[in-house]
Amino acid sequence: MGSQDRRLRLRAQIVLHAARGRSNARIAQETGLHLDTVRTWRGRFAEQGLPGLADRKRTGRPHAFAALQAAQVKALACHLPAETGVPLARWSCPELAREAMERGIATFVAASTVRRWLAEDALKPWQQRSWIFITDPDFRAKAERVLDLYARTWQGVPLDEDEYVISADEKTSIQARCRCHPTLPPGRARAMRVNHTYGRGGALAYLAAYDVHQAKVFSRTEPRTGIDPFMNLVTQVMSREPYASAKRVFWIVDNGSSHRGQKAADRLTAAFPHAVMVHTPVHASWLNQVEVYFSVVQRKVVQPNDFADLAQVGDRLRAFEDRYNATAQPFQWKFTTSDLDDLLARLDRHTADHQEDSCVALAA
Repeated sequence: MGSQDRRLRLRAQIVLHAARGRSNARIAQETGLHLDTVRTWRGRFAEQGLPGLADRKRTGRPHAFAALQAAQVKALACHLPAETGVPLARWSCPELAREAMERGIATFVAASTVRRWLAEDALKPWQQRSWIFITDPDFRAKAERVLDLYARTWQGVPLDEDEYVISADEKTSIQARCRCHPTLPPGRARAMRVNHTYGRGGALAYLAAYDVHQAKVFSRTEPRTGIDPFMNLVTQVMSREPYASAKRVFWIVDNGSSHRGQKAADRLTAAFPHAVMVHTPVHASWLNQVEVYFSVVQRKVVQPNDFADLAQVGDRLRAFEDRYNATAQPFQWKFTTSDLDDLLARLDRHTADHQEDSCVALAA
């Protein structure tokens, strides 16, 4: 039953109750309608009969936009403002409405109307998302090696029990910001309050090595990053069991300056012959699981950054490492080589579409 049919049915019930001599209050009670509603429709029927139960013609402005106009505005939203000669970084609904009127798409269109049109297609040109083209020619081969290690496989052969996978990196420039007024704890209907102004107490680098399958973290703080600080971390891990007597220990690292390229791999092997350095592809640090741990540290330790000095920063990081290692479980890493192939296929299609659009634009 449609809404119009339901409305007519309720009005008919009011009339039938009234024909039985019931009061407006009783009719409202039995039908669940407001007393004013009962009074209105009872009076309309008394004055006009059955035609009085119909809806009156509404005086609102008729629909003023054609489907083509909405499509033209959506098409405009799908172009960067700079491509149309507009000196904006991105569109807002008011700016799109203004541009549509200047182009003659509509004599007048409100920003709220534009917002409704874009919402129909989930377009949000005022938002942005950062991404990067793949530039590493060996991206798939390098990524596959990392993903295979996460699945405890190396060059098609399962890892032995005495072989380990370490994910390592540096979190640079963790500052000690001493707030000018004490941080206030949350209270009733009030979030934690952190003073905006602060004094600078210096910065340090936090280096961490994460055992992927054992869910154990080994870390240290250094005044800065570099080859020596990174090798200090390696020595800290490789000089303890079970890594000291392991068959092989794989070190997954990104392409940062302290462990970049074949020289870094040779330096690691020279210091520890059973250590193997495995690089992620260029611009693919997201494949390094220690980055997940760093995101946990950022949320749970660093933010909102209210430390008296660097000593307090170091103490907090070490205490958190002990707390984390006491209960940690391996990350549920679900990105596999099959997902990698799907990702690369999507990027290839996106690149091809982008190149085709660029060619069309140049031809035009």
